[in-house]
This record gives sequence, C-alpha cells and structure tokens, in this order.
Amino acid sequence: MAGHGAEEHPHGADRLCEAGDRVYSRAVRRGRVPRTDAGPVPCLLELALLHPDPDDMDWLVPTSPQEVMTRLLRGVYDEVSASQRRVGSAVAAFEWYAGLGGGTDAPAPAEGSAIRVLDGLSRIQAAMDEATEACTTEVLTVQPGGIRREAELTEGLHRALALRGRGVRMRDLYTHVARHGQGLLNYLELMGDTVEARTLDEVIDRLILFDRTVAFVPANADRTMALELRHPALVGYLVTVFERLWRLAIPLTAPLPDTGIEGISHREQSIAALLAEGHQDAVIAERLGISVRTCRAHIARLSETLGAASRTQLGVRIAQVGLDGHRPQRPATARTGPEGEPPPAR
Repeated sequence: MAGHGAEEHPHGADRLCEAGDRVYSRAVRRGRVPRTDAGPVPCLLELALLHPDPDDMDWLVPTSPQEVMTRLLRGVYDEVSASQRRVGSAVAAFEWYAGLGGGTDAPAPAEGSAIRVLDGLSRIQAAMDEATEACTTEVLTVQPGGIRREAELTEGLHRALALRGRGVRMRDLYTHVARHGQGLLNYLELMGDTVEARTLDEVIDRLILFDRTVAFVPANADRTMALELRHPALVGYLVTVFERLWRLAIPLTAPLPDTGIEGISHREQSIAALLAEGHQDAVIAERLGISVRTCRAHIARLSETLGAASRTQLGVRIAQVGLDGHRPQRPATARTGPEGEPPPAR
C-alpha cells in the first residue's frame, strides 16, 4: 500500500497536496493521527508537519502551524523573487490551520515543545546544530561504549570547534576503556583546556546537555531516533545525574587506582563486581564498553589468578577477596584467659 501511495504522490517536499491537507487538518483537530494515515502522503513527514508521539510511536502529532511556517519560509526566502505567490498561499493556509487547533483535544504548544521526537539522523543533526548555535556557557556529555572511533569523533568536531570559539566550557564522561583510544587523546589535545574529561567503569546511555536547558538522549537502540528534552524538571534531573557521576569519575590525566590485590587489574576488578551481581558475559561487555571476547579473556585471567576451576568457584573466590564490593570477613579468633587458656564457660 505504501508503494502505491508513493506512485500517486510524485511531488517533492516543497508543497502540501490536497490529501496531505486533509490528514494534517484532521491531526490538528484531534491532536494526533495513526502513523498509517501518513503513509500515502509522505509530504507531511518531509515537511515535518507531523512527528512521532513521544508516548506512542505508532501515532503522529501535528507540529505547531506557526513553527512549520517558519521552517518553510527559511527556504522560500532564498527564492522569494520566483515564489511570492507560494509564500502568500503558505501564510494563508497556516493561519487557517492555526484556527483549527482551538479544540480541547489539541496539545498545548508548551507541552509539545517540552519533548520532541527527532526521527532520522538528519533531523537529529539539525537539532544538535541549532542547540550548538544557541549555547553560550556549558556543554555536558556522557559517551558510553569503549574506544571512540575516529568517525564518531569527527562527526561532532565542527560543533565542538564552534563552541570552543565562543568560549563555551565542555565536560565529557567516558568509560575507562576509552583511555586507550588515540583518537580521543588527539581530540582532547586539539580542544585544549576547553574540554575536561573523566572516566568511570560504567556510564549511563548517551546524554548531551546544552546550557542546562536542553538535553538530547537516544530514543531507540540504533540511535536513529532521539528525544529533545526542554522540560525544566527533566533537564534538571539529568543534570543532577551527570554531576553525581562526575564526582565519582577519575580525571583522564590521573592514573586508575590500584586494586590492592596482586595480579588483578582495575578492569578485572570491575568485571568481578559485575559477575558477583550475576550478569552474563555479554551484559558485562556492553556495560564496560569492551567486546565479549575481551571480557571472557579477562574472566579467564581472573580465574587463573584466584585459582578458580569453575564459574561457581570463581564467584566464591571473588567474595572471599572482596572483589564483589564487600570487605571479606576475617575468621573470629578465640579469646584466651590470663594463662593463655580458653576463657571459662558461662
């Protein structure tokens, strides 16, 4: 059905057809429409007239007519000499749409702008660029995973350089594994004292905060969708989470602390603690930003160091030496009397 709709919908994303007009008008009246309604009219999504409902991705909610008009006019101004009549039509049409939203079912503008679903990498990049341009003071980021690839670092380099040029301070949180990536070290050297980086055994999922007023978080596993958050309570909560993690983290310029147990590295200590919590190898690897193969190699070395012949025995050894996060209990010693004999029974 989608293919059939595309054949009957040949025009580009520069105008709204009659079919799209009907679907968008219905969305403004009712507050939202099923995603399937937009299948035959792709111009609605291309023009960003509709976007996914944060509470239910199977539904689409209408973008504010005033906001859509502003987006359209950005492109129209570049062709104003040849598009004057189209500009007038767009203004008149959106004034009409704005009048349709007077019902109680339509979402309030403030509520709609507090949480916005960004569907697609191009929309995410555009929103990030807008937030970067508006940022004046501070950027806080959490970057999960292991060693950062050059492509990931290059992707946001233009934004980082623009922020540095305006004197914006940046603080980045990574996992300990990221310390071994030369690309990250090169990036931090390029940015100088504008960026301060710290690391932890584990961090939360990706988070970017601009001026403590707008936050971006992933909305799906492959990060092709994101949430743009502007609600003060949500953003404030995320800032608190970041600051608490930051206090626990270790500066990238400082060495990782010694475990205090000969032959056991800091990473193996982290793996031991997660093993004690009952996590499987794949989960441990994901949380620490390493591959499953590397994780299992560390577990094998840990078993050899602690003299464990099985996973069950390894768990016992981890608890005995205190790698599970609890101090091992020392065996109680019997008290003796004045002459070195056991105390009398009471």
